[in-house]
Amino acid sequence: MVALSMVLVFLLALSRGESELDAKSSSSQEATEWRDPNLSRPGSCQPAPSCQKCILSHPSCAWCKQLNFTASGEAEARRCARREELLARGCLPGELEEPRGRQEMLQDDPLSQGTRGEGATQLAPQRVRVTLRPGEPQQLRVRFLRGYPVDLYYLMDLSYSMKDDLERVRQLGHALLVRLQEVTDSVRIGFGSFVDKTVLPFVSTVPSKLRHPCPSRLESCQSPFSFHHVLSLTGDAKAFEREVGRQNVHSLPPTPLQKQIGWRNVSRLLVFTSDDTFHTAGDGKLGGIFMPSDGHCHLDSNGLYSRSPEFDYPSVGQVAQALSAANIQPIFAVTSATLPVYRELSKLIPKSAVGELSEDSSNVVQLIMDAYNSLSSTVTLEHDSLLPPGVRISYESQCGDSEKRLGEAADWGQCNHVRINQTLPLLFCSSELRYSPCSSQPLLSLQLS
Repeated sequence: MVALSMVLVFLLALSRGESELDAKSSSSQEATEWRDPNLSRPGSCQPAPSCQKCILSHPSCAWCKQLNFTASGEAEARRCARREELLARGCLPGELEEPRGRQEMLQDDPLSQGTRGEGATQLAPQRVRVTLRPGEPQQLRVRFLRGYPVDLYYLMDLSYSMKDDLERVRQLGHALLVRLQEVTDSVRIGFGSFVDKTVLPFVSTVPSKLRHPCPSRLESCQSPFSFHHVLSLTGDAKAFEREVGRQNVHSLPPTPLQKQIGWRNVSRLLVFTSDDTFHTAGDGKLGGIFMPSDGHCHLDSNGLYSRSPEFDYPSVGQVAQALSAANIQPIFAVTSATLPVYRELSKLIPKSAVGELSEDSSNVVQLIMDAYNSLSSTVTLEHDSLLPPGVRISYESQCGDSEKRLGEAADWGQCNHVRINQTLPLLFCSSELRYSPCSSQPLLSLQLS
């Protein structure tokens, strides 16, 4: 087991809302004292009329609570200054209020591959309690597991135009497993296929065409279907090649499959290959289908989607939500003609990748590896907890010397092409929150105070 160590520098700047009374100065005298240029410089500690406002104003500020520290008639704001200045003016060290941020590890299980990919620990630590000083950066070292187990499901368009691609994919299993085993010790692959809804105008419903949809009677073609789950996830390359070898573009289903896909709680990749664009919600109305997709599988004992004529296509939002909920990262391997369409689609689906598929799918293994490397070197920090009142969260990503910041004050922070031991300053303002990087389900729980 090799740990991919990465330093994430969290510049924590807690921003809690103040009441209207606290936000305003209680008198014109205090307002003048707050901006006294003789006592502070811009960007340094500003004098403040109360301990709370002093500590919130700047991380270098301290408050002297010593009795009779200020002279008669001197403003209380004089108690707020840098530590060195207060000590020089006679404040005792024990009388200084100068809270600092600190960390307490609540759960730090060692990184582990688990047993056959199950129970793996990809991220450490898992739970940290962080006490924040507003505006003061804290550094938290987060370790990631290199070679995390992978489940890859290959979903292929079996329209007639993909005939030459199928010949390549039939020999794909061994080569794909060998390449993936270069980056992980535990990998499984599965296979599924799709064509389209078996109603007009999506396919011809002429009985002879349904039985034999190929242009030539000499070719062997499969009757049209919506989706067919062919092979559950397995580490057996021969099983993959055997089941894919039974497929024809557009023959009757192979031996019935009773089990569904069988994802493990590991990195989940869905490779989608096609040479055409995609349907979305509303397209089903062309075939007289008005019921919105219910988002369920509805697989029969043969592994076929059984309710295609009843439900419309899912929306892009439904697809994105389902993939996100299941922590599945899609890789769209598509031909050049449709590449722009899928690039736009990828912008709407988090943690997705797009690659150009050659006309005969000869580059599919390299495409998958490139996409996997891109996804596995991406760190996305986001929160999935409800925020308590008065707490605001924003992120800023500074992703190294050569990469520009991806966003400011966004709902998430992301860095691509992360290197080992690279420092990533991710600024956020936040109580207890859970953060997850890009992969299956590794979570870092931060309890902030």
